[in-house]
Amino acid sequence: MILNIMNFRKTVLSDYYRVTGSISWLGIVKQVLFGGGAYQYVFWMRCCRFTKGKNFLVRIMFYYPSKVMLRRATYKFGIFIPPEAEIGAGFYIGHFSGIFVNRECQIGRNCNISQGVTLGKSNRGKNKGSPVLGDNVYIGPGAKIVGGIRVGNNVAIGANCVVAKDIPDNAVVVGVPGEVISMYGSVGYINLVDYEQYL
Repeated sequence: MILNIMNFRKTVLSDYYRVTGSISWLGIVKQVLFGGGAYQYVFWMRCCRFTKGKNFLVRIMFYYPSKVMLRRATYKFGIFIPPEAEIGAGFYIGHFSGIFVNRECQIGRNCNISQGVTLGKSNRGKNKGSPVLGDNVYIGPGAKIVGGIRVGNNVAIGANCVVAKDIPDNAVVVGVPGEVISMYGSVGYINLVDYEQYL
């Protein structure tokens, strides 16, 4: 959860590092203003989360403009991830379009989300609630995780997989419904996570 300016700084820089492998405020400005990638969306989402609920002046100067830019990016990139969703540092969207994340989701550090991914809420049944993802989770194109599913750390979820039950740490999950086929995890899928040394 982003609570102060230092956490905001760290989160924005770590997201950028996951995309480029470098730390640069000038690079962030260029990416936000001129870049065509989904980092623009992630940046405005982080800004909205940080400035929401702050004093009136901060809301006028930063929150409302950020919210407008986030709304614009939602339509431009086909991504809907509300600022209320708890997302750890190093969040990476590989390819934009068709991504939906429920506002009650919790996502750990260094998560990779691909195009066509849904992290949705279930309103009834044994899996009532929203997904909770651990650290270093890779979610392949078209994958769906709906309901109060808990996904462990270092998990790889294959393309078009439908996850219908809790997944242990280091699992590789494929199929409909998703089944664990190995315990090799997300090694090789999650890259550029050594940003701590530069922050």
